[in-house]
Amino acid sequence: MSANILIVDDEPEIRNTLSEVLKDENYDTVTAANGEEAIEKINESDYDLVITDIKMPIRDGMEILKHCRNVSPLTSVIVITAYATVETAVEALRKGAVDYILKPIDFDELLLRVNNVLKFRKTYMENTLLRHEVQKQHDFSNIIGESPAIKDVFRLVQRVAPSTSNVLITGKSGTGKELIARAIHHNSHRADEPFVAINCGAIPENLFESELFGYKKGAFTGASTDKDGVFKAASGGTLFLDEVGEIPIHIQVKLLRAIETKEIKPLGSSNIVKVNVRIVSATNRDLMKEVEEGNFREDLYYRLNIVEIHLPSLAERREDIPLLVSHFVDKYNRELKRKVKGVSNETMRSFMNYNWKGEVRELENVIERAVLLTDSEYLRITDIPKGVDIKENSHYPDNLKSAARLFEKKHISTILERYEGDKAKAAEAMEIGLSSLYRKIDELEID
Repeated sequence: MSANILIVDDEPEIRNTLSEVLKDENYDTVTAANGEEAIEKINESDYDLVITDIKMPIRDGMEILKHCRNVSPLTSVIVITAYATVETAVEALRKGAVDYILKPIDFDELLLRVNNVLKFRKTYMENTLLRHEVQKQHDFSNIIGESPAIKDVFRLVQRVAPSTSNVLITGKSGTGKELIARAIHHNSHRADEPFVAINCGAIPENLFESELFGYKKGAFTGASTDKDGVFKAASGGTLFLDEVGEIPIHIQVKLLRAIETKEIKPLGSSNIVKVNVRIVSATNRDLMKEVEEGNFREDLYYRLNIVEIHLPSLAERREDIPLLVSHFVDKYNRELKRKVKGVSNETMRSFMNYNWKGEVRELENVIERAVLLTDSEYLRITDIPKGVDIKENSHYPDNLKSAARLFEKKHISTILERYEGDKAKAAEAMEIGLSSLYRKIDELEID
C-alpha cells in the first residue's frame, strides 16, 4: 500500500528507525525533527498520515494535530506518547487523532496500526467520492435544461426537497419523473437514508400487499422465509411509488392507512411495525379524473398530493433539445468509447421539429443508437433509426401562413425570455423597432 507518511520526532534514532521500518513496507516517508519543521512540510505537501511524538520542543504534537485539522483535514494523525502521558494521548484522540502508540515502540504493532488507519482512510475517501458523485448525479441543478418551464421545476424541487411533505410528480412517460424523485431525495435531510423505488404498474394485483408491507414465513403458499416490504426497506428515507395510479382500489385503503398511521402489518403477522418514510409518487394519468371515475380514492389523492410537480413535455421546452442532445452525445461517447463531436445542423433542425412521443427517454435512446453506429464525426439524418422519421415530422402546421405566424411567435417569445422581458434589448437584438415589437406582441398574442 503506497502512502505518503510524515514522521515527526525530536529523537533522531526513533525518527530514522520509524522511517526505515515504514520504507521497508513500501511507504513513502519524510521526516521532521520538530513541530515547526513539520508544520512547514505540511504546508508544502500533502500527506496521507502524520506520525508525531507529543512531547517535543519548538511546538509539540498537539500543535501539529491542530494545524493538520485546520489546513489538511483529510490527513490522518497518529500520536506517539510515553506511559506517563497517556492522558495527553486521550486528549489528542478527542481533538482528532485517529490512534496513539506507546513508547517503547513495538514496530509490529506500529505497522498493524498504520496499515489499519490507511485502509480505513482509503475506504472513507472512496465512500466520500462515491457519495459526492451520487449527489452530483442527482443534484437538481444538474438536470439538463434552461427553458423557463424546466427552471420552474428546479425552483419547486429546491423549495420542496428539504421538507418532509409528500410529493406527486406528474407528466408524460419519459419526461424524467424518477430523476426528479431522486433529486428530491438526495437534496433532502434523508439523503443518507434509503431511496426505494417500486413500479406499481409492474406488480401483479395479488402481490401488491406483500410487496408494499412484506410478509411472514408461511403467510401463503411459497412464503418460505420472512420478507420485508418496500415500506420497511425505505424506513428513514424515501419511498418512490412510480405509476401510483395503477394501485388497485382495495390496496389504496391500506396504503392510505400506512401513510396516516406510519404503521404497517406484514402479511401473516399480528405485530405492528413502525415506519418513517417520505412518499414521492409519480403518474402519467390525470389522477383527479381517476378520482371522479371512482378508480382512485380522493382521500389518498390528497395525502399523496401535498405538493405537485408537473414535468413539461419536450414540446413545452423545445429550446432545451440542443442541450439534451449535447449531454447525451457526451454521455454515450464516454460509455461507448466513441468520439462523436455533435450533430449536423440538418439533424438538429429535424430534432427540434420532431414530435417526441416518447419524450426525453426516446431522444436519449435515439442518440445512444446513433452514437454507437455512426461512422461520422457528426450525427447525420442517415444515422437516425428508420422507425424515427424525423424528416417527415414537424410541430409546425402545413399551412404556410400559419406556420410562419407560429414560428414568429415562438422566436419573439424566446428572445424576450432571453432578455428577461426587456423589450428594448429584445427589439435591438432582432433588429426591429420597439414600436414594431409592441405591435407584434399584440398581433401574435404573446404573453
